Order: sequence, then C-alpha cells, then structure tokens
Amino acid sequence: MLKLVIGNKNYSSWSMRAWVLMRQSDIDFEEVMLRFDGFSPDSQFKTRIVEVSPAGQVPVLIDEELAVWDTLAIAEYLAEKFPERKLWPSPIAARARARSVCAEMHGGFSALRSACPMNIEARLPEVGALAMRDKTAVRADLNRIVTMWSELLGQSKGPMLFGQFGIADAYYAPVVMRLFTYQLPVPADVRAYMDRVTNLEAVGAWMQDALAEQDFRDFEEPYRLSR
Repeated sequence: MLKLVIGNKNYSSWSMRAWVLMRQSDIDFEEVMLRFDGFSPDSQFKTRIVEVSPAGQVPVLIDEELAVWDTLAIAEYLAEKFPERKLWPSPIAARARARSVCAEMHGGFSALRSACPMNIEARLPEVGALAMRDKTAVRADLNRIVTMWSELLGQSKGPMLFGQFGIADAYYAPVVMRLFTYQLPVPADVRAYMDRVTNLEAVGAWMQDALAEQDFRDFEEPYRLSR
C-alpha cells in the first residue's frame, strides 16, 4: 500500500494538497504523520523526515522502495499510476491550463502565504484586514486568485475548477482554508466554490483531524501567544 508522510494537519498546507487529492480520489494509502516540533537539523521532525526524503520536507509519497517528494511530483506520479481516476482534465487544453495554475500555486502567492499562513483552527479576521489594508502584494495575490477561480468556474460551469474534482482543486484547498481563517473578501461565486470545497468529504475529514490535534506551535503562529 502507498504511504503518505505528512506534517500537522492544522498547519501543513503542502501536506493537505496530497492527502486531499488521494482521499477524495479513492486512492488507498497509509497516513504517516510526523508532527512538527521545530525545523532545526536536530529537531525530531527533521531527524525523521530525512530518513525518507533527502529534501527534508513533507509530504512524501512512498511506493514500496520509491520515495516521491514535492506535491507537484506526487500529483504527476499519481496521475500516471491511476489514469482511471482522471486527476487531470481529459482535454489537452484544459489539462495544460490545470498544470499552469498548479505551477502558479506551487511557486507563487508568496505574499499571501507569508501574511496568512494556514491555520485551520484559528479565526483571525483582524489579521486579514490589516494584511489587506497594508500589503499591496497580498491584495494582488487575492485579486489574482479571485480572477483565476472565477474564469475557470465560468468556463467549466463547476462545480470544481475544471468540472470534476482534480489536482487543481486539491492544490488550492489550502488557499480556501486561508481565506476562511483570515476572512479575506471574495465575490459570491468564489465563496460558493469555497463552500463546495469545504463540503468535499476529504476536506471535511482533514479539517476535523486538524481541529482535533490541539497542538500549538509558536513558530507556526506569528499572531497568537496561545490557542
């Protein structure tokens, strides 16, 4: 059976992508959680993760003796291993567009990520309001996301970005979490998409586990002294 090594569900946006993709697509796997205790070379997390991945980061997909790290590599591997799941859209143009928006998420939106780190358990509207007021780059990132999602939903007619659930939706699920946590302003069509994402079985299960963790990691929470 496949194994997926992940970090804390409340904080690890990269882990969420791969986990939600596999769970929602009915791909069987064993979850292996390495909870964050720090990211220094001598931390327990780093000591354990380097045993399975030279990159020293989660998530890591393990298929027998093969380790695949990086969420985009994991997504491509799963798409090739399980073609019947149709994780990418079938039309070549839509497939190229889906890869493009995933790559954009993979390497972009740094301002939003920095100002609004994923924290499913928290509700931080005041932090979101300050970020929107003071950080031009955060406003630009949000505008790009809203424009992208609106265009894709308009073209596909929903319910997901490319019609049926796929890699792109898993990739942007952590953004949905951020938008809710920091209550960033979005139009009605985007909010409806966000609601559909949170109603996915896999996303609901991830959120439930995140809320049950009861872990507070101060290095992941720049805006709170405690839960």
